[in-house]
Amino acid sequence: MDAFDAQPPITGEPPRSGFSPRDLDRSIIAIPLLREMRRSPAPGVPLEVVIDLNLNYHDGRDSARTRVQELIRQAIAQAGSPDDNDLIGSRAGQYLVARLEPEVIVALVALDGNGGTGAAQRAIFRIWPDFPVRALLDHSGATIKADAARASFAASGDDIVWAVLDSGVDVSHPHFQQHANLKLSAPLRHENFLRDGDATKDAYGHGTHVAGIIAGAMRNTRKHPIAAVRCEQDEKGNVRWRRSGLTEISGIAPKCRIVSYRVLDDQGRGSSSTVLDAIEEIQRINEYGRRLKIHGANLSLGYDFNPEWFACGQSPLCVEVNRLVRSGVCVVVAAGNSGYAYAFDSDSQAQLAAGRALTINDPGNADEAITVGSTHRDMPHRFGVSYFSSKGPTGDGRAKPDLVAPGERILSAATGSFATVADAQGMSVNYVENSGTSMAAPHVSGVIAAFLSIRREFIGQPQAVKRIFTSTATDLGRVPEFQGRGLVDLMRAIQSV
Repeated sequence: MDAFDAQPPITGEPPRSGFSPRDLDRSIIAIPLLREMRRSPAPGVPLEVVIDLNLNYHDGRDSARTRVQELIRQAIAQAGSPDDNDLIGSRAGQYLVARLEPEVIVALVALDGNGGTGAAQRAIFRIWPDFPVRALLDHSGATIKADAARASFAASGDDIVWAVLDSGVDVSHPHFQQHANLKLSAPLRHENFLRDGDATKDAYGHGTHVAGIIAGAMRNTRKHPIAAVRCEQDEKGNVRWRRSGLTEISGIAPKCRIVSYRVLDDQGRGSSSTVLDAIEEIQRINEYGRRLKIHGANLSLGYDFNPEWFACGQSPLCVEVNRLVRSGVCVVVAAGNSGYAYAFDSDSQAQLAAGRALTINDPGNADEAITVGSTHRDMPHRFGVSYFSSKGPTGDGRAKPDLVAPGERILSAATGSFATVADAQGMSVNYVENSGTSMAAPHVSGVIAAFLSIRREFIGQPQAVKRIFTSTATDLGRVPEFQGRGLVDLMRAIQSV
């Protein structure tokens, strides 16, 4: 019997595929919060909660507030650490906001019930999870309205699983601890498809950065501080790193579960065969579409299309991506960073910079994939599509990319070589900026995971999901070869169905 059994156990609960009658059970601790407490990765991880005071308390609401404040202090002394638990807001009104460990929440409810069993004896009516209205990923989450969707619809990626085919994901990074994003149960497991290495480590750092954009969250505390840095250059072109003060940071779908499939080595290199192996593993886990365990896949990788090898969109990798989508999995692919190059001008005998069309990388040429280009982090209407973002159409004339999302100077989880970039200046970091369509694609993976967590009827229907997001995207006023259908918009997608 663990501490959470102090509340009535939820037994015989069906999988979270839709409505459960138990969701309507009366409880002091709201059922979603109770689930979150039970899923807590380890003791001592505080949760932000809203405490709804009992209007029927025998001495009135003001007395209820005073009693709850005292009970919080007692519960912290009894079951928690004063450093990690705190009463955040105690203004006059109906609600109190607190940051409390699960064990402290249980102790608080038990202490409140000691005064008697009648409703008028309890000072607490209900304890809810808090859904803060804040920009995600510092800036870019607000650009695609992920923060608004979390506040309005609690679109957080609950019970959605996303595969990240990349250089591995560091399971020890604090960004993934709060929601246990990398904790899996059979048949899911992290897997390395190279000859050596570990999918739960990331010496390169790319996969962890990508996964941190999709999911996870971290709050700055004395025990676990956020050490984030941004890159800038001085007037002489010297690179400098400066601290970025953050109180918290969150992925687009913070509660989405991540499966790490390592297909890139410690230098960020790989082969299409390892990616094909990873795709086959997703098919096997999902019983080839019969029972989805993995709902989506992010491929922030690729290679330049060469018509001497295969017809456009018909390479083995593109074919298998298409098959994976038809089996029910949403596949999001980076368009590539080949949209800008230097050409030799014979008249001036100089190299001239120019944009390049027909530069979508494989497997972004796959017809069924959602291919993502890059735009500015927080001013997409002003600055439009990133100069480096690969441009369409495809080599055989199909419209690509499908969407654009923030991909410039994106702050996310840092490990491996991504974290060591600031070491020369003696700065230990756990969050760092990076740019590219590799950063844009996981924004779209995150919004789809968030969407599926509250519009579950679309699980297993990736073609319908693609239609929804492309039809509700925001036109940035750029040509389709640059922007596709426009900037992904989570709120508009949710409200369209």
